[in-house]
Amino acid sequence: MGNPILQFGTSRFLQAHADLFISEALKAGRALGRVTVVQTTANPESLARIDALRERGHYEVRIRGVRHAAVIDTTTQCDAISEALNANTDWAVVVERVTRDARVVMSNTGDRGYECFAEDTAELLRDSARVPRGFAAKLVVLLHARFNAGAEPLTLLPCELVSSNGDTLRALVANIAREWGTGSSFIDYIEHTCIWVNSLVDRIVSEPIQPIGAYAEPYALWAIERRAGMVLPCEHEAMIVTDDLLHYERLKLLLLNLGHTWLAERWQADARPLDENVLHAMRDPLLRADLESLWRDEVLPVFDALGQGDGAREYLDDVRERFENPFLDHRLSDIARNHEQKKQRRFKPVIDLARELGLHIEQPRLNAALASGTLQH
Repeated sequence: MGNPILQFGTSRFLQAHADLFISEALKAGRALGRVTVVQTTANPESLARIDALRERGHYEVRIRGVRHAAVIDTTTQCDAISEALNANTDWAVVVERVTRDARVVMSNTGDRGYECFAEDTAELLRDSARVPRGFAAKLVVLLHARFNAGAEPLTLLPCELVSSNGDTLRALVANIAREWGTGSSFIDYIEHTCIWVNSLVDRIVSEPIQPIGAYAEPYALWAIERRAGMVLPCEHEAMIVTDDLLHYERLKLLLLNLGHTWLAERWQADARPLDENVLHAMRDPLLRADLESLWRDEVLPVFDALGQGDGAREYLDDVRERFENPFLDHRLSDIARNHEQKKQRRFKPVIDLARELGLHIEQPRLNAALASGTLQH
């Protein structure tokens, strides 16, 4: 038998998150098995990662930072990945792996991973030599092959940073299948037989080790929404199965992500140093005080009104420790990419929630930031 875990994407994030969890779980006898990874793009760095995985079969993850006041600087060998494929040259093997071996499909296909392309048409179901361009179209073809083979249903566990990522991807795949006229029984298989799991991933993976491997912070979380019949790749202390995924999404979005975007807002509006990072910002007394006031006065009252104040303050303690990581060069210039969209996603929900909950609190910083179109450097 081949590997029961099929992974789309070779990102440094997955290397230092899910793949590392599986590697550690394998040693404890708590993993489903090893991973077959599939590279879906043709950029040179990605191809170099595939070549390195084929050659070595293992890589290093260096964990550096502070966790519960203890300084951590360790290097771990990750050997969860035992097969590396290129979708563009190994498509027939990928189809075989999905049809015969896989029980779980994981993915992290980047910001544009859910894009659809006009060139992906129903002809792909009849021409097995052609490789779909889009990830969702790839899944339609692969699931169609598995459906025709009569194999047991798959658990699909996307890790893209999209809210309700499992539901979103399922709807996208089912919609393509409808457009391609695949028939109601296959669409029912997609929507009701396969198990699509929403999840939230959280770990700062700051830079790669070339050609394969990564530097990452000690903190890690994989919050997974409970679904009947789902198969997970492993058991790990950083994995939480929950009936309230929204709680974890809110914590990350409205405390960690909001904090990052607030620092980026100040960086832009005040024309701060081009190379300033999160650690520099946290060590500026005035900027730090402003951020603490933002969290205390404009955000935490919302969590208090939700009855989640204690958990939010505990999570915020972790956030402070992560922001003050002495090993991490997390540039505000990087965080400031797509800044106006990020403000809408990270600031506006706090204001809307306060209104919905009937809170009479001033939120001057958040409102001012949303009202301003700060200029890029």
